[in-house]
Amino acid sequence: MKKSWFILIAVVIVFGAWVVSGYNGLVGMDEGVNNKLAQVQTQLQRRNDLIPNLVSTVKGYASHEQAAIQAVSDARAKLGGARTVEEMSQADGELSSALSRLLMITENYPNLKADQNFRALQDELAGTENRIAVARKDYNDEVNVYNSKVRTFPTSLYAGMLGFQQKPYFQADQSAQAAPKVQF
Repeated sequence: MKKSWFILIAVVIVFGAWVVSGYNGLVGMDEGVNNKLAQVQTQLQRRNDLIPNLVSTVKGYASHEQAAIQAVSDARAKLGGARTVEEMSQADGELSSALSRLLMITENYPNLKADQNFRALQDELAGTENRIAVARKDYNDEVNVYNSKVRTFPTSLYAGMLGFQQKPYFQADQSAQAAPKVQF
């Protein structure tokens, strides 16, 4: 009789340790995803901080290009107000598109392209775009690992009950699917 109680207690302890270990693993992975998302947000904020300087420099040379300048400002504000990964992803795509249009317009202004401040801002922006791409990739890699863990057996049996749901990927805007038109 005492032996069966001992076995039952041992099984309960092993099962409890397994659940606690699984829970702690999921918490660690969840925090990893949150950390990677914070890194994406940091790089997006870095780009957001560079844009007013770029816009004011362009305004000095191309003040009549108000529509392109306004599109950048509107997209920047939308990104600043984004709260979910989906909203950030969409706003980031809109901002990238508006910045591309603004930078294409600057091709018509040789003095602007020769301006040292503008070139430095363009270089900073290009570096930041690369950092954003790396941060997005790192985030999506972390989400992949987390989502795989949440969806695989036996973790899937208790992950949902403990509040662990799949995380969304940071996806490119639909306009990025179309190849850009290049004209010479």
